Amino acid sequence: GFLCLRSAQASPFLVGVLTLGVVHHTLTVKGSHLASHNALTESKSWGKVWAVFFIEFCSAFTVEQATYNHVKIHHGYTNVIGLGDSSTWKLPFLNRYVYMFIAPLAVPIITPLVALDLLRNVEWKAALRTLCCMFLGLYCHYWLLIHVSGFQSPWSALLCMLLTRSLLAHPYIHVNIFQGCCGWKPPSSSAFMARTRLVSRLSPALFWARGMGLLGSLGELGALYQLWGIHPELTPPSPSQIKPVVSQYLKQKQLPYNEDSYTSRLRLFLQRYEELMVHAPPITELVGIQ
Repeated sequence: GFLCLRSAQASPFLVGVLTLGVVHHTLTVKGSHLASHNALTESKSWGKVWAVFFIEFCSAFTVEQATYNHVKIHHGYTNVIGLGDSSTWKLPFLNRYVYMFIAPLAVPIITPLVALDLLRNVEWKAALRTLCCMFLGLYCHYWLLIHVSGFQSPWSALLCMLLTRSLLAHPYIHVNIFQGCCGWKPPSSSAFMARTRLVSRLSPALFWARGMGLLGSLGELGALYQLWGIHPELTPPSPSQIKPVVSQYLKQKQLPYNEDSYTSRLRLFLQRYEELMVHAPPITELVGIQ
């Protein structure tokens, strides 16, 4: 990607932007998500190292707050209408179209600013580590654009950084919102996971960049975990292989299999923006469903 940006022709340059955008999105979203769940290695020490790399160096955020907000808060409210909005991107004072289509472009700028504000809630050693990793990650990206891609102006390099880091910000923000506040109300039954989880149908590229853990249903993930527990030597099947098995099982048990398209969820959120975003109750405590 950096080498393609050296070209003065439009096509290779756009390929470079697209490549860096997809890679950055994969590292910061998929990598950070796995790291926040300590799912990259069995070693706690190496898990901490990978979390710092993906969340602080690549994403310019703080590990402690990212892990707490995602694992402890977000997962407790995912897909539950009326118990708070679990999306980590909440700006109810914005117009719905500005919020959905313009504001995501500012994610690379807002993320480190929010991280700096959250550093007040962590120990000074962790805050110092976060500051160093955030600065190093941003500076390495800038340095590569200047010395490898050949950008002559600092402003053009910064603009390219903004472009590549925000290239896939829209699907990231949108799916985060859909899982956070466009789900289903929880029933008083043991089939909570099947009823409250939304399966999003996205393109294979976005599915890869976001990761199975963000877009697959909890039922499918549960089936995967059980299979690995019984036969850890097997190659893990893909979600596409698990999906028909899980959906058929839920139908046999007369349980819903909640699946919807990206455009349908987008249309629903825009129509019910006031209810789902502006007037959504704030998260005040864990609801005990983890």
